[in-house]
Amino acid sequence: MKTSQAFFMAFSSLVSNKMRAFLTMLGMIIGVGAVIAMISLMDGMIDYTMGSFSDMGADTITVSLMGKGSKVLTDTQMYEFVDTHEGEFCDLSPSSSLQTAVRFGDQTMKNETISGVSESYAIIQGLTVSSGRFLAYADMLSRSKVCVIGTYICNELFDGADPVGKSIKIGADNYTVIGLLKEKGDSTKYSMDDCIYAPYTLIGRAAGSAQPFGYTLKMTNSEQSTQAQQELEDYLYDFYHDKDCYMVTNMASLLDIMDDMIGVMEKILVGIAGISLLVAGIGIMNIMLVSVSERTREIGIRKSLGAKQRDIMKQFVIEAAVLSTIGGGIGILIGGIATTALGNMIGVSCSPSGKAIAIAFGVSAGIGLLFGYMPAKRAARLNPIDALRSE
Repeated sequence: MKTSQAFFMAFSSLVSNKMRAFLTMLGMIIGVGAVIAMISLMDGMIDYTMGSFSDMGADTITVSLMGKGSKVLTDTQMYEFVDTHEGEFCDLSPSSSLQTAVRFGDQTMKNETISGVSESYAIIQGLTVSSGRFLAYADMLSRSKVCVIGTYICNELFDGADPVGKSIKIGADNYTVIGLLKEKGDSTKYSMDDCIYAPYTLIGRAAGSAQPFGYTLKMTNSEQSTQAQQELEDYLYDFYHDKDCYMVTNMASLLDIMDDMIGVMEKILVGIAGISLLVAGIGIMNIMLVSVSERTREIGIRKSLGAKQRDIMKQFVIEAAVLSTIGGGIGILIGGIATTALGNMIGVSCSPSGKAIAIAFGVSAGIGLLFGYMPAKRAARLNPIDALRSE
């Protein structure tokens, strides 16, 4: 029997039992759709998470000073450390912070965090201004009362109008806005656009400390982040002789940990979705066994007319494969639609993953062949005489 004839007979059998075929395919449709949606959404979440962490500086190391001990690490000492470790670090920004009210006219924002940074902070974090300029070295030396704000602050205080050149009140002092940053988040509270940057030399003193609260260092090569972190930790330990006096955070290491955790979660979700594909395969095997029982007489007639075992096996294996492949195709379509819809609901840009589609379609076709083999083998081994006697 030609393969084309086997496909024609498979389609004829499915058409003659539409409801049973649909109910059998339903498990495959749900399983394939779930696999595609889960993998694609997880890929979208990974891209979103990694992008968010990368925006925070994947090639940066942050040092937080705990304020313990009698020794004080000055900004001059840290700049000297960077200069002597050019192979590991290429830039540095001391940091300090102040939490206070910010006012402009009748608009007041309570408990806003003012970040004291250096002129290098924009380069380290990849910040760009849409209007005006960023902080300069001269602002650090003169402790100029100037600031750069994000789009969220601009919208809240200035209703989105250009703020450059205007004066805002930070605590009890007046600061001139010299720059407006380009939007990096969604211009909402607690996003990356909810920020005010001022000279660290000024903010530190306003917060009651002559020295920075911490440092942000940009690595020369993020692929050698472990070595750079070790060099920094060795220097800090030699200075303080107490690990409780500081905390070092390596963004590259955090990204690796996050990637591993998300990878494990993805495998668990795919495993759960794979169970539904297994159940769908069992359903296909059951329905094919029923089909063999119902068509025993037909098999006997075909065998008596000269059909060989391989012809009978081919017919039923192809029928099972067609059943699962059609279900898989519908599942791919539904999974793609579900991915886009769910991505829009959670606010993450997601599209059907080519990897997920390939896996789902391959598994659905493979399940059809695997679970269709047993019923096909049983049909092929039927004795023609016994089959013809069947009612």
